Amino acid sequence: MALIYNKNMYFKSKKISLLILGITAIVCSRIMFMFFNDPEGPNLLVVIGMAAIIYFLSLGGAYLLKSSIKSLTGFQRLLIVIFIQIIIAIVFYFCLN
Repeated sequence: MALIYNKNMYFKSKKISLLILGITAIVCSRIMFMFFNDPEGPNLLVVIGMAAIIYFLSLGGAYLLKSSIKSLTGFQRLLIVIFIQIIIAIVFYFCLN
């Protein structure tokens, strides 16, 4: 019984961490486009599109680093992927500016 409960807790935690990564990707994308000198502001479609790019690139980066971050706890892995998202947004800002 305890084994099934632990599996469910892990599954819910994974959903929550993916949701947190999605929200941080949207925030990073919005902040990135906020710094561009555009009087009309960014289009919602552009912000969501860039957030999807940031989200999937960070998940790909986390997948490539999976063996090196395997020893870390779930919260530490989440922080590393959020840091990867911030770095991706900064690189996109300087490339697009």
